[in-house]
Amino acid sequence: MPTSTPTGWQAWPVTEKAARRHGGLGPHAHGQARERPHGTPGRVSAVIPLPSFAGRAVLVTGASSGIGREAALAFARSGAEVALLARRADALQAVREEALAQADAAGHPATRVLALATDVTRTPQVKAAFAAAAGAFGRIDLVVNNAGVMIPGRVEEIRDRDLRAMLDVNLFGALHVMQQAAALMRRQGHGSIVNVASLGGRRAYSPIGGYSASKFALIGLTEAMRLELDGSGVQLSLVLPGIVDTPMYESGMTQSPELGQIWPRALNMPPQWVVAAIFLAARYGLRELSVPPGAGELSKLLSLTPGLADRLIRAAMSVARRSATRPKPKSS
Repeated sequence: MPTSTPTGWQAWPVTEKAARRHGGLGPHAHGQARERPHGTPGRVSAVIPLPSFAGRAVLVTGASSGIGREAALAFARSGAEVALLARRADALQAVREEALAQADAAGHPATRVLALATDVTRTPQVKAAFAAAAGAFGRIDLVVNNAGVMIPGRVEEIRDRDLRAMLDVNLFGALHVMQQAAALMRRQGHGSIVNVASLGGRRAYSPIGGYSASKFALIGLTEAMRLELDGSGVQLSLVLPGIVDTPMYESGMTQSPELGQIWPRALNMPPQWVVAAIFLAARYGLRELSVPPGAGELSKLLSLTPGLADRLIRAAMSVARRSATRPKPKSS
């Protein structure tokens, strides 16, 4: 029999395609097949229950696509007021309209959603966005610090401009958001910041060495600021996803076919898994949460034996390459 969703939690639909691809639903998943909410066609094979954020004010960066988009929609369905930040104004407006429609369908017709075109690498723009969101909502309870870019390339060949572009967004952009969030939340006396880093920031591999370097640096800043915020009423969490099925990964595949050869697309996680981790980290004040669960701890364990870790990664890449180049059987 299906398990009921806890009171005050939202039931998050997961597509049949995602369930088939990943052989289940990951952590905290239960439910039964049902129709998707308004604006999201297709059928659903199960649901992930998420804690409610009704009445909270949430700011999400990188909200125009991928994890940020899914997070924004989920918070809107949960009844939160949401400020969307990203560089592309047209894409951001489309997400805003979808968020309003889904919030209305979920029983939150009064939900407010702001679309704030913002380049997180520009400190004045970040300050203006925080001021606009706090002015509209009266406060900001949660910041999802998610904006990021990935430009694959072997370390021997990576161009300075590509590494700087990743550092500008993944490190300095994230820092600008952290600083504005911490200052505002200290004045409020409460708040939560969730930094979305990567398992690649715990263990690097080629061809995403530059991306991993930017995420290693973000993890370092997060761990240091978490100590600085101790006793302030502001909590800082770190979510570490593996490879997720997003436009960023698709773009990486286009730029570097090697990425697809070393990591089968069938193993990509749906972004909903990462958003579930964001919800749980914010709701329960978890300091660090990896997706899938346990992967971050395994990375730390392997760091004690770097030679063994290198051999395991090379073996896994070799298997992935053979799988990627193996001819597909002809259908009868």
